[in-house]
Amino acid sequence: MMPELAMPQESGGDPRLAALAVLAQQTRDLLDAVVLTDVPEQELTAVTAELVALTERLEAARRTAPLPPGIGPDSRYRQLGNAVVGACNPHALPLVVERRAEGGVRAELAFRPAHEGPPGFVHGGVSAMILDHLLGEAVAWAGKAAMTGTLSLKYRRPLPFGEPLVASAAVSRSEGRKTWADGVIAAPDGTVLVQATGLFITPVQWAAALEEGAAG
Repeated sequence: MMPELAMPQESGGDPRLAALAVLAQQTRDLLDAVVLTDVPEQELTAVTAELVALTERLEAARRTAPLPPGIGPDSRYRQLGNAVVGACNPHALPLVVERRAEGGVRAELAFRPAHEGPPGFVHGGVSAMILDHLLGEAVAWAGKAAMTGTLSLKYRRPLPFGEPLVASAAVSRSEGRKTWADGVIAAPDGTVLVQATGLFITPVQWAAALEEGAAG
């Protein structure tokens, strides 16, 4: 059955981007189905043949890189091809980040079976990727254009997949081109599962551009 063609906000009302976002979500479902399937070998072979044909159809017209970043309909920077938040990237959850008026960011999330590391739990590298991105979002929301310099994590408890979780991050301090941010992934009751601290560096070129913009 064809899934409903939802019109995600990030698509800006573009039907093609909306269709691509739905395709990405269906592909996420396919990934989990592959991880969990127990159908017989004959069915696996038949499905693989169909996937080969579908892949060839999609490759009939292709870019040399993922969708470029741009400004969304809400005037915010968006990356539809991003590996964490990209609605059009099957690799992404996608994480939907909420910017808090009082500072910091928050996101509700649930990991999928395809994210498994230790049996029954999420791979530590996946949680690190999520927190790296969320810390960066907090830095950006604080008005700093920066890139990750160092990232330190403390794994307190195993992360389950398929269960609701909450991630949050906020800037702790800033000195010149350096900005520090802290974040966590926690259970809905507030129990901290993973903690992260990151140092973000504003490249010299970016710092100069920001100064020029402030002066203008």
